Amino acid sequence: MSTTTQTAPRVYVGTYAKYNNGSIKGAWIDLEGLDENSFHDACLELHKDESDPELMFQDYEGFPEKFYGESSLDDKLWEWLELDEDDRELLEVASEAIDAEDIDKAKDAFLGTFRSETEWAEAYLGDTGQLDEIPENLRNYFDFEAYARDARMGGDVCFHEHNGETWVFSNC
Repeated sequence: MSTTTQTAPRVYVGTYAKYNNGSIKGAWIDLEGLDENSFHDACLELHKDESDPELMFQDYEGFPEKFYGESSLDDKLWEWLELDEDDRELLEVASEAIDAEDIDKAKDAFLGTFRSETEWAEAYLGDTGQLDEIPENLRNYFDFEAYARDARMGGDVCFHEHNGETWVFSNC
């Protein structure tokens, strides 16, 4: 599930007792603005008709699947909820591209978004001044596509396609 949709993070909360008795009675609980304790309190309030409700998370939307489980929500979900939309998207892409589990690792490795791997190579070589070492009349003959391929194959960078853009990460 992509977090770049405009769906607010929420979970449908029922209980195993109701489910085992043929009912999926519960409700959606919006997660924005809640911490783990207030979420748990809201779940217990929702199912106060049971003396000791065993919570069942029957559906979810608006956050990555890796945080969802039928019996529990991953503790890292609460950290993810504290991020702004841009950081949520960065972490989502970085976790797919380089297995980044936290936003600091994702930010450290993130080199930017580009239209293509070739565009990244042109920008990188231009920004670092490496093209300055090549005589100006020969720069048009430089193979940026091959440079990007070699950088990828050497493990210096990872390219990841997301929403029509090439996201680039270092130290893959």
